[in-house]
Amino acid sequence: MKLDQFLKWKNLVSSGGEAKYFIKSGSVKVNGVKETRRGRKLNKGDKVIFLKNELIID
Repeated sequence: MKLDQFLKWKNLVSSGGEAKYFIKSGSVKVNGVKETRRGRKLNKGDKVIFLKNELIID
């Protein structure tokens, strides 16, 4: 699953445009590193941190 899709799927953002905005602004970390690519492929075990939410891909 792609990072922008994941944020929408978990209802952390309301639209793809909102996901793109937060990702491009550097507000999202994957495995502790700022991620600015909205198409970043997420794998099992990856940890996504967004606005005090910490989620692990299962």
